[in-house]
Amino acid sequence: MIRFPFLVFRALYRYLDKWDKDHQLIFMNYGYSDPGVSIPLDETDEKNRYTVQLYHHMAEMTDLKDKDIVEVGSGRGGGLAYIARKFNPASATGIDLEKSVVGFSNKFHQWPNLTFMTGNAQNLPLKDNSCDVLLNVESSHRYISTKAFFYEVHRVLRPGGFFLFTDFRDSYKWPDLLAQLNKAGLKVIEERDISSNILRSLELDSERRESLVNRYAPKMLQKAILNFTGSKGTATYDYFLTGKFIYKSFMIQKNGDLPHMSHT
Repeated sequence: MIRFPFLVFRALYRYLDKWDKDHQLIFMNYGYSDPGVSIPLDETDEKNRYTVQLYHHMAEMTDLKDKDIVEVGSGRGGGLAYIARKFNPASATGIDLEKSVVGFSNKFHQWPNLTFMTGNAQNLPLKDNSCDVLLNVESSHRYISTKAFFYEVHRVLRPGGFFLFTDFRDSYKWPDLLAQLNKAGLKVIEERDISSNILRSLELDSERRESLVNRYAPKMLQKAILNFTGSKGTATYDYFLTGKFIYKSFMIQKNGDLPHMSHT
């Protein structure tokens, strides 16, 4: 799998904090497009339609009204802010490893009961049984241990709580990931292959993505960052096109007591 190196990812975030003065880049996902379906968006969200639609797709999986929700890997905060505004949770907390994006998110996204904090997905700064819904969007493929993350998801969810999970992997890696979920006491309620929706989004959004890369990225990094965006003609886009990468979305439920985590 192509992984954007962590130190480069961190440097990119810090670069954006300095140069993205008009806040064009508050989402960092591949987007989602469902043919024949177009959700109504206000002017602020319209410019990010495809990336917003991925969050909308996930948020519709279960009722979020008056729930305490957490997003792990919240990035620059655009997705969780959209959910906080449109789906009326009781509270919305974003957690990200990078301090600079947490600072940006708290400053830029002002909404009642919406907050962002620094934390590690494999050691979440949350109490046991403290949230109703945990959201993770296109983030887990960068984690050192998804196994440890899934145990943390189980720990912090309340009994019967939901884990809304979406990401991509090399096609052959999915069976092992599903086994990890099961061992962590997390039961898959709904599973969808949304690779075609992701690919359609990348096709429709490539011009905007290329324009942003040309506008904000240093010339020496433009090719690498363009590949990271998944724009048409890049290796990442081709991997989705050929089926090497499979992108899935899940609604998952906490199932029983926290199992003992094996260190083997």
